[in-house]
Order: sequence, then structure tokens, then C-alpha cells
Amino acid sequence: MKKVYTARDIAEIVAAGGDVTAIPTNAVVTPSARDAIREALKKGHTGKATAAAAKPAEPMVPDYEYHWVKGNDPKTPEAIQAFFNSPEIQVLKERMCDMGRRIWARSFCDGNGGNITIRVGDNLVLCTPTLISKGYIQPDEICMVDMDGKQVAGTRKRTSECNTHLAIMKATPEAKSCVHAHPIYATAFAVCGMVPPTCLIPEPEVFLGQIGLAPYETPGTPEMAETVGRLAPDHQSILMENHGVIVWGKDVEDAYWKMENTESYCQTVYVASQLGGMKTYGPQKLKDLMNIRTSLGMPEKRSDWKECELCDNAEFRPGVVCQADTGVINPMNFKPGGKDETEALVQKVTDMIMKQLGS
Repeated sequence: MKKVYTARDIAEIVAAGGDVTAIPTNAVVTPSARDAIREALKKGHTGKATAAAAKPAEPMVPDYEYHWVKGNDPKTPEAIQAFFNSPEIQVLKERMCDMGRRIWARSFCDGNGGNITIRVGDNLVLCTPTLISKGYIQPDEICMVDMDGKQVAGTRKRTSECNTHLAIMKATPEAKSCVHAHPIYATAFAVCGMVPPTCLIPEPEVFLGQIGLAPYETPGTPEMAETVGRLAPDHQSILMENHGVIVWGKDVEDAYWKMENTESYCQTVYVASQLGGMKTYGPQKLKDLMNIRTSLGMPEKRSDWKECELCDNAEFRPGVVCQADTGVINPMNFKPGGKDETEALVQKVTDMIMKQLGS
């Protein structure tokens, strides 16, 4: 005769430190017993949990990186749809929407700006659709493309800029997620065609490395994808001239963090430059931070650089000069903070005004 388990039996198993998941598959379990099992599992009352309690578990670091079996991508339309709607992919879709809300809440994009991707196979990538606010995107609006940009799943049309993300993933297999946005301070640096200086703050050196700068190309074009993709192996954060920022990471949260890191760094540098001079901590200290970065498995292109190259910020020239003869505003020739430079600027502006009044 089959064993019948009641709620009382489950309570006795729990009290004895037994495993409620070890009930024989051919046993009869009453509805109240099933409820008791669910409650026990919620509270961790299993034999495995009891054994684990004797020895505290090792502290862990959350890891959201998606791992797939190489060569095992779904091939038929039916298999692709089943994979696209599977519980594991649903989790990633929800995480993409969460990142979209964070981007929008931080004012990193306006209108339908920005886009997000996650690689989920040898030839499959989840991406946000075109013409949608990242602050209100829903999981069922996410779509999926192959590595050539062809849409293979989803009811919304894929973003036109996903080819730039795909170029990064092709050039850098470690790039399993990309985030593109238009954060104000970092985009201002991109508009000026300059990257923020180094050797100022530890965190950007560890989590970003050297920030790249890609020459302007029309968004969504093959030229833009090629230009950005070429920089990706050496730079996890890339300023795109006159456009915005694109970053990559091992998962979508890792990539999004790098967007926050980039914007915060550019904002801090901008504010510091207005205070009249910035103090660096030197190349030897930077080497310490680079070692931390490589120990975390992140790419570091500066490992073989000479010390004189590591903190070379000679090209960083914040501030503006108004040239009276042409009216051109040149953001590269004036360095704020010095009394002589400030007085010279005031004198130029005064002379220009007096000349206009005299005429």
C-alpha cells in the first residue's frame, strides 16, 4: 500500500530535521501536506538546509552573467520562439526593463533615446525596440536579433542602433551586454571631443579603465558600428563624438554601472575644473589601481605603458576663450583658475565691448 503523507507527517519530518523533498514519488500526499511542504521550503526547513546550518555558507558575490552552451542555439522558428519565451529569458527581459527605468530616472536619456542589449547565445541577442521610452518599457516589448542584426523574435521592431552593440560583441566576446545613453556631462565631453583626465579618482580607473573616444559617424550606420567596435577591446566605456556614450560589461547590470561611473566621473571632473586646478595622485598609484582592475578580469590596455604616459593629461584643456576677431568659442585653449588668464579674458571681452560701443 502506498504511504499517505498528511500535514502532521510533514510537521514531524520538519521537527526531526528531515528533508521534505525526499518523499517517495509514488507516495500519496494530501492537499494539506502539499501546503505544509511549500511552507517548509519557504522557511528553509529541509535536510539540506539543516546540514548547511551546521557550517555557515561562504559569502558570495551576486553574478548575473548569462551562460549558454556553445553550439546549442535554437535553430527552427518554433525553437527560437520557445527559447525567447522561456523563464530564463523572461528574467533577462525584466532585468533589461529595470535598467531602462534606471537610465530614465537618472536623466541619462530623453524621449526614446538609449538602447540596451544582452547576448544570450552564439548568434542571439536580446535588444530594446525602437521608439520607446526606456522609463516605461515592458518585458513583452523586448525583441531578439541574430548577430547580423536580423530580427528573429518579438512584436516590436528592434532598435536601429543595435548593430553598434553587435560590433562590440563581435570584437569583444567578454562583452555580453551593452548600454547606450546620452548622460548630460559625459555627452558634453563627447561634444567637445575630449575624454576626462586620468589619475584623479580611484573608482573610474578600476571599473572603467581608460575611456575611449570614437570619431563621429551617423548613428545606426555601418561606419558607426565599425568605428566603435574597433575601440571596444581596449575600452569598456566609449564616448561617441557629438552623440553620447556606450559601455559594455559581462551582464546588463555591470554595463549599466559603467554608464553611471562614466557620468559621475565626467560631472566631478567638470566641477573640479571650475574650482581652479586639479591634483593627480601620480602613475605609481595608478598602477596599483590597474592591478586591481586586472585582478577582477577586466581588460587593461595600459599595462605596458611608461609612467610618463599613464597620467599624461596634456590634451585636457577645459574652459572657453571668446576670440573678438571671429566670435569663435574655442573650448581647448583656455585653462581656468589662473589670475593672469582670467584678467586677460576680461580685458579681451572689455576691449571687444568698447570697440562695438565706439562704432
